[in-house]
Amino acid sequence: MLLTALAVSAMTACSGAPDDGVSITVATVNNSDMMRLKTLSREFEKTHPKIHLNWVALEENVLRQRVTTDVATRAAQFDVVTIGSYEVPMWARQGWLAKLDQLGPDYAANDLIPAMRQAISVDGIQYAAPFNGESSITYYRQDLFRKAGLVMPAEPKWDFIVQAARKLHAPAHGTYGICLRGKAGWGENMSLLNTMAHSFGASFFDMNWRPQFDTPQWKTTVETWSGLIRDFGPPGAVANGFNENLSLFASAKCAMWIDSTVGAPVLADPRSSGVADKVGFAAAPDAGLGRRASWLWTWALAVPAASRKAAAAQQFVAWATGPAYAKLVASREGWGNVPPGTRISLYANPEYRKLAPYAEVTLAAIAAAHPADPAIRPVPYTGIQYVSIPEWQGIGSETGRIFSGVLAGTTTVDAALAEAQSATLRQMAKARK
Repeated sequence: MLLTALAVSAMTACSGAPDDGVSITVATVNNSDMMRLKTLSREFEKTHPKIHLNWVALEENVLRQRVTTDVATRAAQFDVVTIGSYEVPMWARQGWLAKLDQLGPDYAANDLIPAMRQAISVDGIQYAAPFNGESSITYYRQDLFRKAGLVMPAEPKWDFIVQAARKLHAPAHGTYGICLRGKAGWGENMSLLNTMAHSFGASFFDMNWRPQFDTPQWKTTVETWSGLIRDFGPPGAVANGFNENLSLFASAKCAMWIDSTVGAPVLADPRSSGVADKVGFAAAPDAGLGRRASWLWTWALAVPAASRKAAAAQQFVAWATGPAYAKLVASREGWGNVPPGTRISLYANPEYRKLAPYAEVTLAAIAAAHPADPAIRPVPYTGIQYVSIPEWQGIGSETGRIFSGVLAGTTTVDAALAEAQSATLRQMAKARK
């Protein structure tokens, strides 16, 4: 009864005015877009002098643990949380999130890219506000490709990626053939591995919810991923996630990188990238089976239902994810640094298109991602780089740790697949007791 009362109280507060001098705490991931938001949020505080923002910026895996615990237990340490398209539908159905379908006309909800709006809505009601949206693409060094006599296809195959990595690998000259996520985590190496698996014809579960790590398709996936990293990747790749690989590519250490489209603005900006005039963009690879290695994700801002400062929190969310913030970023740092992947108007803006050579590739990647139909064979789940079930965080974290052992040399591909199969069977059985 107490939890219900708190939730009702918080929801009622959504329509009221914030108290004088209210302080809200924002929990966010420590990527470049969010750190820019933290800096520019001083402008929000200037125009909303009664609202003060406290920031908690965390590495992705730590953020997920802290936020999940806080929201699920209704501890209300955070008033705004950064979550993704995996969490939003499940948490909304649990009653853990406040509705965000009344953010005001200036928010321009109808300007959201439909795939992104759908990803953070349940039964047509929005429960989070997309801050940036992404799929996955292939980044490559155009100068190194020309020098090697290679031409990157607009839609490359995995076989080509392996051949190109072998030809471009030059560690003696400080350049590695490819950089890929090796860091363990359901949102790190398993994001890439799951997406690769679907492109190789694999699936995480069959229609009876039986794990599929004992299939040839998963063996091909893990062998390809681990072989690329061990043979043509940088040393210490077992610790490299999105941020680490972004830094490596920007500092001219990688000939190729397959990862999120949100890295494109950073790599194309000479202020943050040493290869801004050399980077090219292509679709994520496929294996010729009809499923490209393109995922769909949005980092979105949500308000926990337990927050006692929901009115102020929603004001900040509407500002941070709306057109006004996009214009602020453009005025300070150029249109190329506006958070991508969420709004139709951004991709219709000629100023943005002129500064964003990756715009078409990004839109095509988002369009090519089909979370509701991720695999070649029928599956009981939605999601491409994740599986949309509550158990996924535990399963993805454990399997990510297991597969990172292949890179670390502590296990073999076959042993890792067997362990992942048994671990997932065990977790699913436990969850259903």
